[in-house]
Amino acid sequence: MQHEIPEASAGSADFAEYATVAWPRLVRTAHMLTGDFHEAEDLVQTTLAKVYARWRRIPRDDVDFYVRRSLVNNNLSRVRRRRVAQLLMPFLPERVHQSEPGHAEAVAQRAALGQALATLSARQRAVMVLRYWEDLNEAEIAELLGCSVGTVKTHARRGLEALRSHPVFARRHPVSGARP
Repeated sequence: MQHEIPEASAGSADFAEYATVAWPRLVRTAHMLTGDFHEAEDLVQTTLAKVYARWRRIPRDDVDFYVRRSLVNNNLSRVRRRRVAQLLMPFLPERVHQSEPGHAEAVAQRAALGQALATLSARQRAVMVLRYWEDLNEAEIAELLGCSVGTVKTHARRGLEALRSHPVFARRHPVSGARP
């Protein structure tokens, strides 16, 4: 006797497949947003739990947008609740093997980026991560954050200014025209 999968179970399997495939990408994005790997995993888990509750109502062609928006909004809520400066891990997850040349430099650059991102406001950080990590355009970010394109541009401009003036980057790229 063959059993049919009830609709709820079929939706569960569809969600489980999506969550399994999307998990690594979502954790990397969340890590850029939170600055802490464990908090990133918690943020993704919370986001996926909330998405699961609405899974059957989400149009399949909007799933990535919906999940990304939920991830960013859950992070902004987390930041608002805490209002405490978050300390970043000394490095971000690496895809490079230890034996490859330039590994130490890559780790140092990621640590510097993490330190600089930690100084931004939650909204600036979200814009910077979505723009330069997720490679979304300004209109997509505006839709995702529920704000105007002008607001996104302002956050991006101010975020870039803050990152460029951060001591870690200022030491590496002095602004003065003098050459050694």
